[in-house]
Amino acid sequence: MANRILVEDRQIKLDKDGHLKNLSDWNEVIAQHLALEDDIRLSSAHWEIIKLLRGFYQYHQVAPATRALVNLVKRDLGKDKGRSIYLMRLFRSSPAKLANKIAGLPKPTNCI
Repeated sequence: MANRILVEDRQIKLDKDGHLKNLSDWNEVIAQHLALEDDIRLSSAHWEIIKLLRGFYQYHQVAPATRALVNLVKRDLGKDKGRSIYLMRLFRSSPAKLANKIAGLPKPTNCI
């Protein structure tokens, strides 16, 4: 994983896992770029999760790991979406890690 990406003529620094080093660099264009690096085209379903994550982080200052993410989605978006399988369809095998990355948030501490 490169430690920088070029977006709109800006060099954006990444950590060793591909998460933004400076969380204030995030915007929707950068999110789309990060998603495309993982072969994901963001849909309205993705954006729903990303916005939920960003709101959670803004309030709690922590990026939720998988179990907490599933519970958050279940609570705020309903039990049909608050399931691991739903999140895995959107963000593959490590939904919390990848969703937090695309949302411009740190890697959850419990994620490998």
